[in-house]
Amino acid sequence: MQNDSQLIRNLEIIADELRIDVLKMIHKAKSGHPGGSFSAAEIISVLYFYQMKIKPEDPQWADRDRFIMSKGHACPVWYAALARRGYFDRKHLDTLRKTGSILQGHPDMRKTPGVDMTTGSLGNGLGIGVGMSLSAKLLKKEYYTFVLLGCSEHNEGVIWESALSASKFKLDNLIVIIDYNKLQLDGFNDEVLPIEPVKQKWEAFGWFAQAINGHDVSDIMESIHIAMKNKGKPAVIIADTVKGKGVSYMENQSEWHGRVPDDKELEIALRQLTQSIKLKKVK
Repeated sequence: MQNDSQLIRNLEIIADELRIDVLKMIHKAKSGHPGGSFSAAEIISVLYFYQMKIKPEDPQWADRDRFIMSKGHACPVWYAALARRGYFDRKHLDTLRKTGSILQGHPDMRKTPGVDMTTGSLGNGLGIGVGMSLSAKLLKKEYYTFVLLGCSEHNEGVIWESALSASKFKLDNLIVIIDYNKLQLDGFNDEVLPIEPVKQKWEAFGWFAQAINGHDVSDIMESIHIAMKNKGKPAVIIADTVKGKGVSYMENQSEWHGRVPDDKELEIALRQLTQSIKLKKVK
């Protein structure tokens, strides 16, 4: 696995550039979900600019790795990555959530090139991922299926039904990454419905589990590499993240789950993220 400092720095910069794209998209649309998009930025950066086997010029390539964003409301960061990878023209980012746009408020596989599955009803992404992974096994395909889960999705029973199924069928071509920012729409998970101990629960369901820093690009890269070496079990990566990561007034604030920054807040956020990119370029 290539893991040099320049590559890591580039992926860190891309994560902040995705955050900037998200800010502009949501501000223009006057609607969207910045908090959960920001917490997933490094994960998306690693998947789409390093890890996944994809062909933007051929979105339906049969042997591509699949990605499912189960927490579909965080799709702005995914759309930003897809545009940067060349799945569609960046001009579409200005049309987020508009009638007729290819970029709707939740991912729609019928509208957006590069989207493998429509999501948004929380909890359903993992079951779909199990189906895709099982299909790959039956068809003797070598692609991986990556599923990004929100931590509060663990409140849904279908998550655990799907986890049991993946374990039964020994789906070692399925890798779940949990964006574990510990917040949901109206508060901290521990206040709404506690889900700990997360790692031990997944292990009890027969999964190979790792816990990492979800904003450390090197950690994310290494954990995926280890997950791919694991055989006979599905793998889960519990990525410890911060909702609203990268913008001081958004971090760990549940109100930024679905709030839109006003003009002044946008200016502050863009300044902070631009400064972060400058610091990364010189380190």
